[in-house]
Amino acid sequence: MTGLTTRQAQALLVEHGPNALPGTRSPSLAFLFFKQFLNPLIYILLLAAVVSLFLSDIKDTVFIGVVLLINGIIGAVQEYSAGRAAAALKKLEQPHATVIRDGMQQEIDACHLVPGDLMLLEAGSRVPADLKLLGCTDLQCDESLLTGESMPVKKAKDTACFAGSVVTRGRGQGIVTATGLRMEIGRIAEQIAKRSISEPPLMIRMKRFTRNIAVVVGVAIAVLVSIGGLRGMEIKELFMMSVGLTVSAIPEGLPIAISVALAIAMRRMAKVNVISRHMPAVESLGSCTMIATDKTGTLTMNELTVTDIMLPDGSELTCDTGHDIAACRIRENGAEAGIRAFRLFRAAALPNEGRLLREADGLRCMGDTVDVALLAAAHKGGVRREEIQEDYPLVSRIPYEPDLKYAASFHESENAVHIFVKGAPEALIAMCDRMDVAGNDVPVDAGALTEQKEVLTSQGLRVLAFAEGTIGTAAEGGYGHHHLVNLTFLGMAGMQDPIRPEVPQAIKDCRDAGIEVAMVTGDDPKTATVIARHAGLEVDGSQVVTGVDVCQAEEQGEAALDQLTRNARIYARVEPTQKLAIVLSLARNGHFVAVTGDGVNDAPALKHAHVGVAMGRKGTDVAKESADIILTDDNFSSIVAGIREGRVAYANIRKVIFMLTSTGAAEVVLFLLAMLIGTPMPLFAVQLLWLNLVTNGIQDVALACEQAEGDELRYKPRKPKEPIFDRVMLRRILHSTAVMGGGGFLLFWWLLEQGYAEDEARNLLLLLFVLFENFQCFNSRSEHHSVFHQRFLANPFLIFSVIAAQALHIAAMHIPGVSHALRIAPVSPAEWVWLLLAASLLMAVMELEKWWDKRI
Repeated sequence: MTGLTTRQAQALLVEHGPNALPGTRSPSLAFLFFKQFLNPLIYILLLAAVVSLFLSDIKDTVFIGVVLLINGIIGAVQEYSAGRAAAALKKLEQPHATVIRDGMQQEIDACHLVPGDLMLLEAGSRVPADLKLLGCTDLQCDESLLTGESMPVKKAKDTACFAGSVVTRGRGQGIVTATGLRMEIGRIAEQIAKRSISEPPLMIRMKRFTRNIAVVVGVAIAVLVSIGGLRGMEIKELFMMSVGLTVSAIPEGLPIAISVALAIAMRRMAKVNVISRHMPAVESLGSCTMIATDKTGTLTMNELTVTDIMLPDGSELTCDTGHDIAACRIRENGAEAGIRAFRLFRAAALPNEGRLLREADGLRCMGDTVDVALLAAAHKGGVRREEIQEDYPLVSRIPYEPDLKYAASFHESENAVHIFVKGAPEALIAMCDRMDVAGNDVPVDAGALTEQKEVLTSQGLRVLAFAEGTIGTAAEGGYGHHHLVNLTFLGMAGMQDPIRPEVPQAIKDCRDAGIEVAMVTGDDPKTATVIARHAGLEVDGSQVVTGVDVCQAEEQGEAALDQLTRNARIYARVEPTQKLAIVLSLARNGHFVAVTGDGVNDAPALKHAHVGVAMGRKGTDVAKESADIILTDDNFSSIVAGIREGRVAYANIRKVIFMLTSTGAAEVVLFLLAMLIGTPMPLFAVQLLWLNLVTNGIQDVALACEQAEGDELRYKPRKPKEPIFDRVMLRRILHSTAVMGGGGFLLFWWLLEQGYAEDEARNLLLLLFVLFENFQCFNSRSEHHSVFHQRFLANPFLIFSVIAAQALHIAAMHIPGVSHALRIAPVSPAEWVWLLLAASLLMAVMELEKWWDKRI
């Protein structure tokens, strides 16, 4: 066949478009800047600025505007930096394809493929488009990234090869049938292009928090207006007090503090090989109550590996597993025992078409996954094929065929021809009349060998047997199947896609942290159950369901599916669309769901889960683009480290919220008491902004930098419907508000009674609130532990921020322009000390409350 002509290919490219999936466009810095203002808390501040401008209060307008501008810049830069880091993870090389055009073989960019192209495939290449095979020779493809199946799929003429699969063996040629979004992988891409159905837990809680703040502010303003109206206050004075109350109640520094807390958590996660593509995903990972994980490449290494060897005398050997093949060994009861299986490894290495290539960073495997696994096992046992081939040059080969269930090779050595065979145990047992026991050939015991095979298969292993024999002289007419008789049975090897070494401990850590783990895979139920138990999942038969069960439940409706997923923890033989249905059902059952995976088949679920976690090394670009989190080391245990940092991030956000809302509530109480008693406005709006965004802003940002307390994984996950303001936080806010708001008003009232001018009284009251903030900053460092039981210098930035906030306020008293804008003046050392002692009462109350909570 001559394939398409160049002109035909160009016309088809115009008609069908490039062979590429649509990428996501990174938002510009300007877009991210304006996005920072899409927040109800910011809307109210903007309204306050506009009203201040309308009332010709230029100082307040400029001050609010500058604060909002700084907030927008910081948030935009943080998100833009996070986006740049995620973009750097994408592969930069352009994939290629080998085609026949104009009657000649040529290599083109894969994006230029068009339907009708005649494409050539060979071992090691990735299929860049869907095609129908016109012919093939021993062609096998690894479709695990599409289907979740870890075993290669045998291909034949007129069957399909799908984009994203990898050719592991043989050659083939076919006609391209679909490109771009029309490919099977393209249809999945269309699903993940849709907006995510799930919302990050932090966003859910923050929306609820914002609504609560809006209600509180509305009620407080209504009370203030009612009281002011009864007292006959002027409209202007009443409005300015309303603005002051609004500024008091709104935690203006919260957006900045949250951005900083999440940005710091992103950096900390990156140090443990967890990259967050979106800032809210940091906290989402810490909030998860369920991890729905793929098996192949996530719990397992996605590498078929020999793990067990059974010798004919019943001896059981084990193979080390790991990426560094050169460092692995064959062991029996912990001791090296590769020499015991020398004959078996020789029979595994010679009738073998795989390759181990030495590279700078170790050995790289190429070829059929079974052949590669056997070569690697032989290498671990001290058998190097390139060395023994010198003594056993190849004469002939019988390639593996599914109908035969074996492969054989014939080698010359010492005036004889040696036969080495590998294949299904039942096929090789029938060929043998002897078996190797401790280096001696004894009569074969077919029954015992069959029992040994059953032991290995019961463990979910794929079992191959090995045999050898000798032909005295060169055979006339060639070598064939008729020579495979009277052989010596050498033993069996059990292969599997092994569990990653770190997975059992990681799953135990999840269980200790109250996080459930479910496996979602395309493998059969028996294999999935064995793998799950090896991984440390505690499951029984009732918790194993199949794709058929899921399909039947879907047909009955969401209620039936939700009932199924409440108990099931292993989902076997599921389709990609079913994975998404399972994830959504788990969410309806009240879980915050984290989904892990690396294949194209995982992408829809990764996209629509509360948080998607993709593997960075072996994960497909589609999976990475769909996920919120990327593990750069493909290490399941990194998820646990990520969950820990996510919980730290949320704890820090709660600390900031407690500090800001308690000081804000105290300011509201201060205003309401002033209205009820009939005193002048205690603080002006610009003074409140100074408190909330400058002095408090320095400290709450430092509080967002708090280190882990060490017990984050000892607590159960937060309930999905648990609000930010839980019972403990509300009680502590109430007590803090009483001390700060009530104490502050008593000071203001007393100063006025003592003959202080209003500005002088406000000056001392403002300093008292700065000191209250200093003490509250230390109180907020832990919800459970006393401030005296924490490492004082664990967060040096916090110590610096407290000193800086106090120093900044004192400096503002002495700087003419700033002091005039804030209406403040210097105070005497004696006044400062008395106010410091008064503010320390807040720490005493909070310490007493923590002590009482531990007694309950």
